[in-house]
Amino acid sequence: MTDSAAPRTIRTAVVGYGLSGSVFHAPLIGSDGRYSLEVIATSNVERQKAATARYPGVRTVHDGDAVLARAADLDLVVLGTPPATHYPLARAALEAGLDVVVDKPFAVTSEQGQELVALARQLGRVLTVFQNRRWDGDFLTLRKLLAADAVGKVIRFESRFERWSPAIAKAWKAHATAADGGGVLFDLGSHLIDQALLLFGPATVVHSELKARRADERADDDVFLVLQHQSGVLSHLTMNMLCAQQGPRFRVLGSVGGFTKNGVDPQEPYIVAGGSPLDAEYGEEAPEWAGLLGRDGHLDALPTERGSYPEFYRLLADKILDGGAKSPLPLPVNPEDAVETLKIIEQARELSAARA
Repeated sequence: MTDSAAPRTIRTAVVGYGLSGSVFHAPLIGSDGRYSLEVIATSNVERQKAATARYPGVRTVHDGDAVLARAADLDLVVLGTPPATHYPLARAALEAGLDVVVDKPFAVTSEQGQELVALARQLGRVLTVFQNRRWDGDFLTLRKLLAADAVGKVIRFESRFERWSPAIAKAWKAHATAADGGGVLFDLGSHLIDQALLLFGPATVVHSELKARRADERADDDVFLVLQHQSGVLSHLTMNMLCAQQGPRFRVLGSVGGFTKNGVDPQEPYIVAGGSPLDAEYGEEAPEWAGLLGRDGHLDALPTERGSYPEFYRLLADKILDGGAKSPLPLPVNPEDAVETLKIIEQARELSAARA
């Protein structure tokens, strides 16, 4: 086979090698043969060593500017950096002729998000947002359940991300205000809001509680939102970083039944423990964590679908290799969805401030 006939690989750089880069992006990219992980950017020397040990041959650089200096030798840049950097880095990458994946939150304002969407469209580049929890096993289970009309007309949707984290582990989070993209509403809330909008459609915030419970929290770490969807569903979304006893991950109440699911998707801890997305058991949840479907006075265990974060990068590769922005294939996540999530976050802040 000649070089001209060789299948194209997507030359990729990952900017940021903290939790996002090391646990999500790099392992998923490295497990898909259609990508070539070329560059990892991190200023942390120990993380540079860890990156080169895990991905022999990868080049490490200090920051996003060093990545963009190599734009001619790249196709895709993935931004796993603090939220305040997303807009300037994504804009610069698009202008350098690269396709771009931005971690959530997409930006720190919906206006910034809309500008990036417009710029990508103008330049004919692929732009998407890493809302990986669309591929959590429990969320896939819930989508399948609702598609089958198993609980009838949904009346209320409850969704939670609650953790016991009395200390703020990351330095940037300890100093970040809401204007910097700090706080649990931007962090975990971006997932909960995205999932609720995906399931039940457009919504308006009708109740908002934003609190900072930890002494060194500069944004918010205890948030409760109520969304009124145009479809009629009420979503109750809870996110809390100082919660010693967690509630159900999901609870759905419908006209003929209900569904309750405890626990958190196992894909992240599996990778943290050294596993690979290529492992046969990747994404599988232990049977004892099955959700409960209640109908007609009976409770039945509902096994959890296999989680599939690699699906994000599979869909993205399909899109890029089929012609990129010109391809009719769908993006893994439409960035306009992420703009709508940012609008909900802005509504929540405005409503909470009005109530203060």
